[in-house]
Amino acid sequence: MGVKKALTIAGSDCGGGAGIQADIKTFQELEVYGMSAITAITAQNTLGVQGVYPMSLEAIEEQLNSIGADLTPEALKTGMLFNSEIITLVARKINEFGWGRVVVDPVMIAKGGATLLQQEAVEALRTHLLPLAYVVTPNVPEAEVLAEMKIESLDDYKEAAERIRALGPTYVVMKGGHATYQGDTIIDYVYDGSEFVAFESKRVESIQTHGSGCTFAAALTAELAKGNSVNVAMRRVKQFIQSAIENELNIGSGHGPTNHFAHRLVHVK
Repeated sequence: MGVKKALTIAGSDCGGGAGIQADIKTFQELEVYGMSAITAITAQNTLGVQGVYPMSLEAIEEQLNSIGADLTPEALKTGMLFNSEIITLVARKINEFGWGRVVVDPVMIAKGGATLLQQEAVEALRTHLLPLAYVVTPNVPEAEVLAEMKIESLDDYKEAAERIRALGPTYVVMKGGHATYQGDTIIDYVYDGSEFVAFESKRVESIQTHGSGCTFAAALTAELAKGNSVNVAMRRVKQFIQSAIENELNIGSGHGPTNHFAHRLVHVK
């Protein structure tokens, strides 16, 4: 079968909890070969984001050209793309290379509240990138922006998924971490245009969740790179992210990072 390759197109987190660093750690843990194209460098730690420095379009394009010329990924994910110019470029290169199994993590806001996607970039995300997505993985605040509606109930949640899927992705994975009306259970729904499939896990009260969205999407990308279906992949993803949150590292003084190697300690004996 050979080694499967996964690509992340995202920002760098110098604190190691989110972005490129979280993605590569997750790829490695799930036994796929990880590659990256960095869209921006961030200065951040568990206390927040101190600075965001986007890469030049030329630098991003050359990274993608290098991957496309020699290391075709079986699956890829996008994370923090920051502005409309970067989003448009990334969409063009994905289309140019014919890359499939694209997971779009519509990163907009950091755990500490810092904006990671400029306002005018939302429309570029909706019109250029989502039509190329195999899966999009919004949390509730991101889904509200993409669907242009408030989400306060399960009916709202499902309507938002329908609106987002109409923008072009094959699957919409609606994450339930911010859906506090769900109570002690987190329910993520996979919507394929005809049915909703629910994946449940126990809600964990913790602030050690920095990078959880990146890690979730990266785990899904890794499993898709192996050739798994979305629903099969989601079972492994839920197990992976649950272990990463439950087994706290307690690093830093604020929103600490998830534990990327926890599943190895818990599930792999």
